[in-house]
Amino acid sequence: MNTPTALTLIDIHKSFGETKALDGVSIEVKEGEIFAILGPSGCGKSTLLQIIAGIEKPDLGSLLWQGVPLGDTPPHLRQFGLMFQDYALFPHMNVFDNIAFGLRMSAMEKKDIEQRVENVLTLVGLANFNKRNVNTLSGGEGQRVALARALVTQPRLLMLDEPLGSVDRTLRELLMSEIRQLLRHMQQTVLYVTHDQEEAFAMADRVVLMRTGKVEQIGTPQEIYRRPASLFVARFLGLTNLLPGEIKRLDRQYVVRTAIGDMPVSEQATGMVTLLIRPDAANLDGQGDCIIQGNVIETTFRGSLCRTILAVGEVRLEFDLVCRTSLPMVGQTLQLSFDPTDSLLVFPQEI
Repeated sequence: MNTPTALTLIDIHKSFGETKALDGVSIEVKEGEIFAILGPSGCGKSTLLQIIAGIEKPDLGSLLWQGVPLGDTPPHLRQFGLMFQDYALFPHMNVFDNIAFGLRMSAMEKKDIEQRVENVLTLVGLANFNKRNVNTLSGGEGQRVALARALVTQPRLLMLDEPLGSVDRTLRELLMSEIRQLLRHMQQTVLYVTHDQEEAFAMADRVVLMRTGKVEQIGTPQEIYRRPASLFVARFLGLTNLLPGEIKRLDRQYVVRTAIGDMPVSEQATGMVTLLIRPDAANLDGQGDCIIQGNVIETTFRGSLCRTILAVGEVRLEFDLVCRTSLPMVGQTLQLSFDPTDSLLVFPQEI
């Protein structure tokens, strides 16, 4: 059964003077989906969020909710909730009053407000925090209060703008898990804006990766990581094993001729390319159709994996190897094997 589409953006354009903030952005978000908007600073994430919220208007393009155009609908009638990175809690109000603010603005009955606030505080794990001074809350507690305030109005779309940007790494790991479980439980449709790849991949069902106002790739976290659509995506994901080369046909096989040797590929074309060797695809058995041999120049322990930097001639390559016993030693010669269909990707060479 196909999940209905909640939010649709069609060919959205937005410029500020000579600067193109958005250049033909089209995406679809399904009902109940956590959809991340990912990209570096200046890629258009915030502008896109403002257009969806109704704070900005696009120069061109259409915005629809469940097939109904939203272009003329003011922000307060869109029934969208927005949570900012700095939480924007009212310092002169306690926890209850912060969360109840939007409900009071809608003239809801007092007893209904109390029940709604109590329910959402329980949901976010802050039962009995009603009277707490927001200035005394920890970072994680403040984040939960801000989330509760966004959820209490029961928005049909929840927009989270860098929600974990101001918390430390340990707390961020905890909150990522807690927030995802909560949003899953509520079947809440979510737009999650972040510049952090790890955060987007941990939180989202699908991700759009943006670059200078354009969509670079849309897919599940697994799809984007396993099959980056461009050199930009590969580099943004931190995939550094990128080698210039030329595709050649040798007998019945195509290879990329690189500084570390010929690497077999499935592409049936010739020309200059950039080859990606996936860092997680190397096997220590040293047997297979594709083999690399080099000297270990650095190794670091990372739990179940060890990051190993291998010198192959003048080329340095990084690999994440499963460490079941001991770490590879600096100076040791390693022979690694690959399945070329899973571990090698070819991109057109950038001019």
